[in-house]
Amino acid sequence: MAIITEEEEDKRPLTSPENKAEHKEAAKPESIRKNRKPQTQNPFTFWFYFTIVVSLTTFFFVSLSTLSTRDDPRSWFLSLPPSLRQYYSDGRTIKVQVNSNESPIEVFVAESGPIGSENVVVVHGLGLSSYAFRDMIRSMGSKGVHAVAVDLPGNGFSDKSTVVIGGDREVGALARFKEAYGLIKEKGVFWAFDQMVETGELPYEAILKLQNANRRTVKSIELGSEETARVLGQVIDTMGLAPVHLVVHDSALGLASNWVSENSAVVRSVTLIDTGITPALPLWVLNVPVMREVLLGFSFGFQKLVGICCSTGMTPSQADAHRILLKGRNGRRAVVSSMKKLNHSFDIARWGDSDGMNGIPMQVVWSSEWSKEWSDEGNRVAKALPKAKFVSHLGSRWPQESNSDELAKYVAEFVASLPRSIRRVAEEPVPENVQRPLDEAKSGNHHHHHHDHDHEHGHAQGAGYMDAYGLGHGWAA
Repeated sequence: MAIITEEEEDKRPLTSPENKAEHKEAAKPESIRKNRKPQTQNPFTFWFYFTIVVSLTTFFFVSLSTLSTRDDPRSWFLSLPPSLRQYYSDGRTIKVQVNSNESPIEVFVAESGPIGSENVVVVHGLGLSSYAFRDMIRSMGSKGVHAVAVDLPGNGFSDKSTVVIGGDREVGALARFKEAYGLIKEKGVFWAFDQMVETGELPYEAILKLQNANRRTVKSIELGSEETARVLGQVIDTMGLAPVHLVVHDSALGLASNWVSENSAVVRSVTLIDTGITPALPLWVLNVPVMREVLLGFSFGFQKLVGICCSTGMTPSQADAHRILLKGRNGRRAVVSSMKKLNHSFDIARWGDSDGMNGIPMQVVWSSEWSKEWSDEGNRVAKALPKAKFVSHLGSRWPQESNSDELAKYVAEFVASLPRSIRRVAEEPVPENVQRPLDEAKSGNHHHHHHDHDHEHGHAQGAGYMDAYGLGHGWAA
């Protein structure tokens, strides 16, 4: 290393880059030169903060969009793509009572095919809806079968929350103050004063007792096997479908197995399509913050999830329709709550060998192309149900979108191979307000001649239900 003397330093040209930089630095005030810190650039810092900002912004806008559409059913319905709105307009809603302490709810059903032929009821698994089987029931209808697909409560277009009447609940101090203030405004200051004189304190206990008697709490629907049995029974009775051929898909077997066992007299056959103890769609991810907002808030993320675990043949528009139905009107919460009530210890061999299933024809339709593990599961189900007919298809675990005609063919041929159902038509009772005058006239008409009268009863006067979204559209049940 060469040593530069002071004389050589003075002789260095001012035009050299080193000399220019030194003179420029020396020209700055001494205070600036002393306080200046060395600058270091770390690219990871920028990308860290950039990722945080983008994630928080995405979470905020997705959450805001979810809240704005979830709380307004009418706006949610009007925002649906035309295919979903058309599907809804072609269906109908039926009132059912799931629990005695809850208000009745509306269940959506879609149907196709000639009424009076063999009735096939299709039940979807959690995370899906009847919309997934629209092409399948249309294809069965063209084959002379009356096919009905049901949206289980908490799914699709059916109600996803219910009103609980009565019952106590814990509320905070602010909520107690608001309730007390509201009741005092309703009953007057003197009522509150009398209560305070009698009890020596703010009349909250009296207020709570009065309000609990008429309290209506909205909660998400939690669907288990008992609730599913009530819904299926009421839908089948209301539509006059018994006896029925039942088709269950995915996790619907765990939900509908009890109803089948307890109502074997009205079940003509059972077809299982890629059924499993747990849903094909990993519903647990819908309970993870941020992840659930991203998956349900963006079509691309949901389509990738469906492609990995459920179906590779679903188009982007089809996957987006399922995402919208799963997300809308607080459906995610209802589906996740229902998943917790599934019977994860369900034994299909014991169920198939039970007394309730004795004599019921069964068919198993299973994917042979999805994965080796899923094919092995199909073989296990076939061994557990040795009396069942086993058929393989070339679709995925959700085959009803891309293989609807193939599935419809298997179900229609299986139904046609069985003896034709014998229906019992119950005579419709005469309404009480009509029967009472007839009885009185009959008992007091001793001096009149008897005449034969033909009474026409209103068989087509089903109860009309207003559209669930306030659009003025109704159907008769």
